[in-house]
Amino acid sequence: MPPSLHLCLCNGPGTLPLAISILVLKSFLMSDALHIFTDGSFDDASSSGGWAFVVHEAGDQVHSASGRTVGTSNNTFEVLAVLNAMSWVAAEAPTRSVTLWTDAVHVIEGCRRYRAIWRNNGWKRITPNQRTRRRPIPDRDIWQKLDSLLKRHRHVAVEWCKGHSGTVGNEHADALARGVARATVL
Repeated sequence: MPPSLHLCLCNGPGTLPLAISILVLKSFLMSDALHIFTDGSFDDASSSGGWAFVVHEAGDQVHSASGRTVGTSNNTFEVLAVLNAMSWVAAEAPTRSVTLWTDAVHVIEGCRRYRAIWRNNGWKRITPNQRTRRRPIPDRDIWQKLDSLLKRHRHVAVEWCKGHSGTVGNEHADALARGVARATVL
């Protein structure tokens, strides 16, 4: 059993007992599901960042992609990583069962909990403060595109994976994102 998969399933909120996690892992390794690890990185010095995703199938890496652009925060690039992963799913694996793993809690909460609220609220903040409620959510255009993809591909689950814990897919996505964020543009 690859330790990287065990770490994703057994660290963090909702930890499974070891016996159950081993059964889950065995079914994971034998399943047709894709597991995609995403990460984003932001370089304050250059005001640019990178996003990356790594695709695993049956425990083996089968694809990866990364990119660099300007932005304002690490949060932007965490969401961009998931958006680009979902774009890949739409093009390359539209009918496959997929789990997207991210270490960004705000992305998980946005995908699972706030997306529908933001959509119904005109992509504006949800807060009791009337003045701030009128403001658009950060990265609205990215969230709108991601929302559209997630609505079309309901077979995709977004899950939490502890960052910087030795999880192979997460570590690789992190290294790719950091690498492109800090790359010198010629």
